[in-house]
Amino acid sequence: MRVECSAMQVMLASANPAKILELKDILGQAGIEVIGLGDRSSTQEIETGSTFTENALLKARYYRDVSALPTIADDSGLEVEALGGEPGVRSARYGGPGASDADRINKLLDKLRNVPHDRRQCRFVCVAAIAWDGGERTFMGESCGSIMTEPRGQGGFGYDPVFFYQPLGRTFAELTAAEKAEVSHRGRAFRKLVTWLRSSGALDTPTSGDRIENPIEVPSLAPKR
Repeated sequence: MRVECSAMQVMLASANPAKILELKDILGQAGIEVIGLGDRSSTQEIETGSTFTENALLKARYYRDVSALPTIADDSGLEVEALGGEPGVRSARYGGPGASDADRINKLLDKLRNVPHDRRQCRFVCVAAIAWDGGERTFMGESCGSIMTEPRGQGGFGYDPVFFYQPLGRTFAELTAAEKAEVSHRGRAFRKLVTWLRSSGALDTPTSGDRIENPIEVPSLAPKR
């Protein structure tokens, strides 16, 4: 019997409460029921890849095996052109163990202290991955902006208060949840994933012979050597 996507249940491999809330909203609008990780869970030890794609797939595969459910994961981060692509895949660990969002922002702003406005371009990158018994697939989204000289706004999380999005004239932290979901790197990546899920039927009858692999390597902002 065919199971419609409106009844689909997936594991979301994230321990970040703000991210879980954001993705539950995006995926919930497509009729996908999301089960998040417990409060004490952490994915950092799994994130041993050197690219966003590798880390997203590592997390999706691991929690697929643990939960026996189709599992969605993402790896995302901020790349600043003037810093050669930093903090990149280490965005969540920027500033060292125990660093808060504010600590990471302060470190970033300190490194950019003498960088003029016209050289503060950056982008948020997200790779969303899904792994199930029959295969795996990845989707990439990005959002381009520039880094402010000081935080602005009370919403969002991570680097949102210093990420200025020119088309709307505000930082991500000044956008409503709906506005951010529409233009963010994560919203773009997960809408691609949802569109594919609803049209492919890949999770209806997963079998070992249905394995799909299309890893996306995200171009780096780091200068070529």
